[in-house]
Amino acid sequence: MSTINVFNHVTLDGYYAGPNGEIDWFKSMKQSADFDAYKAKQSGSGGALLFGRTTYEMMTQFWPTPAAEQLDPKMTKIMRESKKIVISKSLKKLEETPTWKNLELRHDIGDFDNEGDVTILGSGTIVQQLMNRGLINELQLIVVPLILGKGKSLFKDVKETNLELKDSRSFSNGVVVMTYKSAA
Repeated sequence: MSTINVFNHVTLDGYYAGPNGEIDWFKSMKQSADFDAYKAKQSGSGGALLFGRTTYEMMTQFWPTPAAEQLDPKMTKIMRESKKIVISKSLKKLEETPTWKNLELRHDIGDFDNEGDVTILGSGTIVQQLMNRGLINELQLIVVPLILGKGKSLFKDVKETNLELKDSRSFSNGVVVMTYKSAA
């Protein structure tokens, strides 16, 4: 059985993106050595990455580039080499390159019984669908100390779901990471 985990940045008011899907609010997050070390440790856990079309297209604009490698070589290597599952009804195929490989396109969510560990990055609609199916094992919410005021709610249309707090941790940049597991 696969383990499906969410690793998602949200604003203090629960948005994962602005009203038009923009994520430029990420730039307001201050850098801090303790949070950078935490991210580096978390990203080394392996497993497949799961994206919806929009997140996938955003990822391809940055991670295969030399700028990504210069900014964060370790994370760039992980992003480039990890298996990437893309859920999209509109994409017909995915283009692999030497710096963006191990891609798999699925036209519907289906199941993940034989995938091992799967981590969803971004992809709010995928999170919502899998939450409503009871398939999310763990939610790791990176709460950025910013109130956006409007945007796309990570839990829009998600049915009532009980969760148990597994861990919480605050960082010097004001970010708080809350890890929840399914209470079911």
